[in-house]
This record gives sequence, structure tokens and C-alpha cells, in this order.
Amino acid sequence: MTVRSLLIVAALLASPIAAFAGDAAPQYAPNNPSLDADIREALRTPVLRARVEVTDDVVRIGDVIDNAGPAAQIAIYRSPDLGTTGSLPTAAVIAALRAHQVIGVDTRNISQVVVTRLARTLPAKDIEQAVGEALQHRHGLGDAENLSLSFDRELETQTLDASRTGALQLVSEKFDPRTNRFDVSFEIGGEPGTQPVRLRFTGNAIEMTTATVLLRDIGRNDVIKASDVSVERRPKVEAGTDAAGRDVAIGMQARRPLRAGQVLRNADLSRPDLVQRDQGVTLIYQVGGIYLTARGKAVDTGAEGDIVTVLNLQSKRTITGTVTGRAQVTVTPVAPRVVASAASDVATATTSTAKAE
Repeated sequence: MTVRSLLIVAALLASPIAAFAGDAAPQYAPNNPSLDADIREALRTPVLRARVEVTDDVVRIGDVIDNAGPAAQIAIYRSPDLGTTGSLPTAAVIAALRAHQVIGVDTRNISQVVVTRLARTLPAKDIEQAVGEALQHRHGLGDAENLSLSFDRELETQTLDASRTGALQLVSEKFDPRTNRFDVSFEIGGEPGTQPVRLRFTGNAIEMTTATVLLRDIGRNDVIKASDVSVERRPKVEAGTDAAGRDVAIGMQARRPLRAGQVLRNADLSRPDLVQRDQGVTLIYQVGGIYLTARGKAVDTGAEGDIVTVLNLQSKRTITGTVTGRAQVTVTPVAPRVVASAASDVATATTSTAKAE
């Protein structure tokens, strides 16, 4: 800057234009194109901003104009609500500035000033996840993803002051297993020296599990088909610790009458009876290269793999065997004497059958 410019600036600063009016902000000379660049820079003409972002609950002079100088911290308007945007007519802003002796503002032909109140938002889904994580693996509860939460008040996105940049910190957690009630509180910190914001949430938490549910009533000894069941999320207390999987339930037999909508438990099911008492069955004897069959009558009822007693209708002797299919019993020799006896029974039956034919 030249000596001439410095002298002119010093003279201007000493003039009434730059003088303070009591505690008010200094006045500013209007932009004068005739002044050289050095003097205009020294004056630093206030320039209106078209868009403003604030974090406080008030809008200050320094928010709406550049080069506000000592007047920057003077509040002139209340800020919009957190996370919202409002607008101010340029004429109203200029009037507010003049009330504080800030004049000569370059408006740049702006018709209005748009003001946005910055905020931090906590989505409802994030809050729900935080509450679930606070309760998981406590008080007998399982993973957070299996907890169904219902809140006393509709859970909405929380809007906080933008200065609240801290993490969501758990400060207290309560749960009553008898009523499923929870009470969880968090805190979010901000700038040093400020009090943290506390958020409290109450409601009910129920642990859910995957369960196999009947779609129709099932009678005793009915075999369950794929079309009879569906997989649903149900409270764990309803399903219990004995819930039957869908793949396990299909093809099983009901031990007792079951109603539609009921959760299937392993205790409700048994392997289907492939052999019924007094039912005609096929006796099979197979060992080494020998394979013989005969007709018999079941003395017992049995599922696949059960040991049952069967009457050989040809020899009139009773033998034991393993249920290996529907109306099918396989005689498995376990000792030489049993082998000979079983082979004799089946061979006699086979010979008698051949003669009759």
C-alpha cells in the first residue's frame, strides 16, 4: 500500500463514518467506485450473503454479511427451528442492520436471504438399534436382531443441535422379564463445557424366534405335509426351547390333535407308524446272497427303525424284526441259532407258497 493510501485510510478512520456510537457497531462508508483499490480494501465494504447457515438459536450480523467487523456478534433474528430453512426479505435485513448503525451494505441485488439452521439427526431406526443393543444378552435376552421392540411413544427421528457431535452413550438400562418392560437412557455430548443431552426411551421388548406353525387342524396320528405348515416369527416364550424346524416336522406324525396356528414342538411329533398292529406285512430275510420273503401279521405298531414282533402266517411262529418300510419288516439275524431259525421260518413259508401255486 502506498504512503498516500495509508494517509487517506488514516484520515477516513478518524472521520465520523468509522466512529463508534456508544456500544453500537461501527458505521461503514458506502462502496465508492472512485476510491482506489487500496482504500476500498481498507474500508472492507459489508456484502450481503444470499444463503446463510447457522448453528445457534439466533442469527447474528456476521452471519448475514461478509466484513461485519466488530458488529459480527450482534444478534438480529431468531433462527429457524432445528433442521429447517427460512427466508428474510433483503429490505428487512437492511433495516435490521441500520438499527445497529451498519450501513452501506452491498446487497448485490439479492431479493432475500435464505437461512438454514444446521442440526444433527438421529434416525428412528438407529435409535431402535441402539436400544436393542443395550438390552441384548442381558436379563436372559438374546441377540438384538431377535428383539421386537414397541415404544410407549411413536419412535421418530430425533433432531439435535449441530454441536452435539458425540456418540450415543448408554447411561442406564432397566428391564423387567415379568412384564417385558424396558427403560433405557442415552447421553450425547457436545462441545467442551456444555451439558450432554439425555434421551430416554421406554416400552416393551419381546424376544422372537423362528417357529413352524400349523396352517390347519391336525388329527392324532396324521402325517404332516409341506402344505400343512409355514414358518413365522413368534415370541420365544410361545415357541419354547423345543420348537420343531420345518424340515423336521414334514413327514412326522402328530402324537395328539393339534390346532391351526399352533407352534409345533418336537414333543408334539413322532416318526410315522409304518406298521400298524394286526396289519398284514411282508417279512424280509436277507443275509449274504440269500433274500427271502414271506407274509406275516404285525403284533406291534412301529415306526421306521422300531423293533416289532410279527407272526409268520405260514409257520405260525412269532419272530422279531426291524421296520424298514411301510408294511415291511426285515428280520436281522444276530446269532447263528437265530439265523437258522429265521431262515427256516422264511424258507418254510416260501416253500409252502410255492406248493400252493
